[in-house]
Amino acid sequence: MQAAALDEARATLLERREQIDRRLAERLAALPDDALPELFALAHRVRLAWMGPAVEVESIISAKTGGCPEDCVFCSQSARFHTDVVREPMLPTGQLVELARRTRALGGTEFCIVVAVRGPDERMMRAVIDATHAIRAEVDIEVAASLGILKDGQAERLAEAGVHRYNHNLEAGPRFFPQICTTHTFEERVDTCHKVRAAGMELCSGGIFGMGETWDDRLDLAFVLRDLDSHEIPCNFLDPRPGTPLGPSTLLRPLEALRCVAVFRCVNPRAVLRYAGGREVVLRDLQAYGMLAGANGLIVGNYLTTLGRSAEADLAMLADLDMPVATAPLTGTRAAARVPSPSPLPL
Repeated sequence: MQAAALDEARATLLERREQIDRRLAERLAALPDDALPELFALAHRVRLAWMGPAVEVESIISAKTGGCPEDCVFCSQSARFHTDVVREPMLPTGQLVELARRTRALGGTEFCIVVAVRGPDERMMRAVIDATHAIRAEVDIEVAASLGILKDGQAERLAEAGVHRYNHNLEAGPRFFPQICTTHTFEERVDTCHKVRAAGMELCSGGIFGMGETWDDRLDLAFVLRDLDSHEIPCNFLDPRPGTPLGPSTLLRPLEALRCVAVFRCVNPRAVLRYAGGREVVLRDLQAYGMLAGANGLIVGNYLTTLGRSAEADLAMLADLDMPVATAPLTGTRAAARVPSPSPLPL
């Protein structure tokens, strides 16, 4: 049975160059652990065939930290929870330019400005637009933004300012979403994603694994993201934050985390699959395996309120894997004429 699922996925994704359906995705998600090396190898070949060998490197900065009015149960920046996050105002433009310059020096092709708000008011919109203009004038790097739920007209203004990609994670599938947030709806998030696409920006939207969701919930998310044609899908793993409702949660099992990466690659072969928050604590010594299981993007350095490992360590990992760092954001053909054979993955 497991060989049949892998063979069908291989024929669909690599021979016919078609996308898999929900039924086949469910079979891949249900494979036993002893079949995971084959699943990872398939996901790696899919990534090479549809997206090529390059890895996109990005840095994010919490430009305005803490004090968010929403009640997302995983988030230490919510004003509703008692956490150790200190509320800080918006960083000045000059500091954002310098941080973007450091990101470029490390080989990053994208710098994402992130703020902790429900959505941007006019003052914040002006600050982000001014920072975008300044960064683009002084640094050879693309600017992305993550400002929460957008109102009519705001996506167009950001696109006109030069923001090329907007991050708005759905976090979870529609059935599970009410368990992680009650102050806004899943539909509101999807509406912002549609606004981003309509304004001509690339959409970056993903989720968090390990919040108590089922595989049905994960596949709900994977297929919604495919329907939205999310160009980039961040794969985050819950790093439980003290003081939040999910603070007592148990870390996701490393092999299960890697299964998430591989299945999401098979469902979304055209996306930049961005290895993101929580990978250091969830995967530990197995982090390189994610790059051989379908991931082709990295957030390097620190995250919004948690520490990552050094950018130098991640770049050394890519060098060890003979994976080239992209010199520009991955777009275009997303295909390769030949599919190199993946390295064996002993577990």
